[in-house]
Amino acid sequence: MSQSVSSFFKETTKPLTSGRRPWSLFLDLSLLNFPSSIHDTTTRITQNFFHFSVNYSITLLIILSLSLLYHPLVLIALFITLIAWLSLYFSREEPLSVLGYQVSDWMVLVVLFMVDFSVVIWGEVFQNFVVGGGIGVVLMLLHAGLRSTDDLVADDIETSPYANLLSDDDVDYNAPPTGGL
Repeated sequence: MSQSVSSFFKETTKPLTSGRRPWSLFLDLSLLNFPSSIHDTTTRITQNFFHFSVNYSITLLIILSLSLLYHPLVLIALFITLIAWLSLYFSREEPLSVLGYQVSDWMVLVVLFMVDFSVVIWGEVFQNFVVGGGIGVVLMLLHAGLRSTDDLVADDIETSPYANLLSDDDVDYNAPPTGGL
């Protein structure tokens, strides 16, 4: 029984954690420096969020969990909803069927969000969630804005939705400038 449960979690979380980058690369303090401009800051935030999205998600979940340490019943209830998310939404390959009716992914998403929201309201931890989430978002923005992107893998930039904004392949630096003063 425990073998099947652990293999279920390994198989379910494999696609979710496949985008996780090494923590040593994520937390390398030698790569932190101030950006030169607002444009550089927004570019860094975009590239770092794309490259380290799984790491940022894990960090946010840890911070939210820490904000609920004094509410163990809520943590247990949210852990149960996490299992429901993994089994009913993330790990399914075929459509969900209940009593012979096919349930859309949208309906599953709405119901799971409602259950999570109900647990937060029931546990009276909405303020903890907002404060913990706010702290997590601020820390992620600080990290993403201060971490240099010079070492990021080129494929991430190529597969980014912002690739045309981030690459300078089309720029001919030897061409005379257009326009004048």
